[in-house]
Amino acid sequence: MSTRTSTGTSTGMGMGTSTGTTLLLARHGQTVWHAENRYAGVSDVPLTETGRAQADALGRWARAHPVDAVWTSPVSRAVITADPACRALGLTPRREPDLRECDFGVLEGRTLAEFAAEDPAAAEAFRTDPVAHPFPDAENPADAAERGAAALRRIAAAHPGGRVLVVAHNTLFRLVLCTLLSIPAREYRRVFPRLRNAAISELLVDSAGSAALLSLNVPCDPDL
Repeated sequence: MSTRTSTGTSTGMGMGTSTGTTLLLARHGQTVWHAENRYAGVSDVPLTETGRAQADALGRWARAHPVDAVWTSPVSRAVITADPACRALGLTPRREPDLRECDFGVLEGRTLAEFAAEDPAAAEAFRTDPVAHPFPDAENPADAAERGAAALRRIAAAHPGGRVLVVAHNTLFRLVLCTLLSIPAREYRRVFPRLRNAAISELLVDSAGSAALLSLNVPCDPDL
């Protein structure tokens, strides 16, 4: 099964069934650090004006494409991004701790270029295999992938046959997609491009926890 749009990517990756829970995965809106290509991770960083506009666009998208529930990472940038969608649909957001972004250790608030200038060998090792060579003091990416995948399976099980908006984070979502689609986690940077802020990726999860990716990185508003 696959879908296609003019602005996103259709994949049809995964199981070949049309039954299950539809998870609409959305990255949070742009933050001050992300505008500068800095890792935010578990740091509490505010949205930019662009980020707030992206959150509003997600709210308009939700009004046109209603969902049964909204789940978010507990990190404020995700909660704030989900708020317009919740208000549009009269839903209360549910926070799931295991949807938080990876902790990037010493890279929190810094760019990869800054780290590479300081330690070129470590930066190159990360680029080659980000799971085997995470940043110093960072969360193990494999652990993040497992907790995130388990969270999505729990959410899907809580809403059988439903449509659920899940607002969380770029690296976490890519790691989780690898886990759910049986792609080696070390390939997450190569297989999945950086997720656009407030863009939608559609994931179908069946009662056994198997998943199919129906679309990837489709902007809810192409102008943002």
